[in-house]
Amino acid sequence: MGLPGLRRLDHIGFTVPDLDQAQRFLVDVLGCEYLYSLGPFADQGSWMADHLNVDPRATVEENRFFRLGGQAVFEVFAYTAPDRRTDPPRNSDVGGHHVALYVDDLDAAVAHLLRHGVTVLGEPTASRGPHEGQRWVYFLAPWGMQFELVSYPHGRAFFRNEHR
Repeated sequence: MGLPGLRRLDHIGFTVPDLDQAQRFLVDVLGCEYLYSLGPFADQGSWMADHLNVDPRATVEENRFFRLGGQAVFEVFAYTAPDRRTDPPRNSDVGGHHVALYVDDLDAAVAHLLRHGVTVLGEPTASRGPHEGQRWVYFLAPWGMQFELVSYPHGRAFFRNEHR
C-alpha cells in the first residue's frame, strides 16, 4: 500500500539566487515555457517556519513557474532568510539532488549546452546492467544546481526485460 490516490509527479521546486538569471537559463537554454509568477510572501508570525521549514523571518520575494516538455513544472523561488545557505548541495551531501531531463539525441543536447557556455561534467557515459541502453551526462545551471541529461531511444535493459 502506497500513498492513497497518488497519480504522478506534479512539480519540482527549487531556490535560486537570481530569478532573472534562472529564467534566462530555463527558457533560453533548456527551452522551458514561462507560465506565471506569485509573491511576495512574508509573515510576522511562525507561518513560514511551520509550513515551509524555513526561518520564521524568511521571505519569498517571488516565485516563478515554468513548464518543460509539456508536462514537468518547475516552481522557482527567490528567498531571503537570515540563515540562508548559498552553496548548492553536491550529490554526496544530505539533501543532494539532481533533475534528470530526457532528450532524444544526447550528443546534440550536449553540443547545445556547450554552445551556450554551460558547464558539462565529463563526457557522456554509457550505462550498464539494468540501465544498459542509456547514456547520460551531468551539467550545472549557472547557480551550480546539478542537472542530468539522459537518453535511451531504444529502451533500457530493465524495462525491455520487464515487458517480455
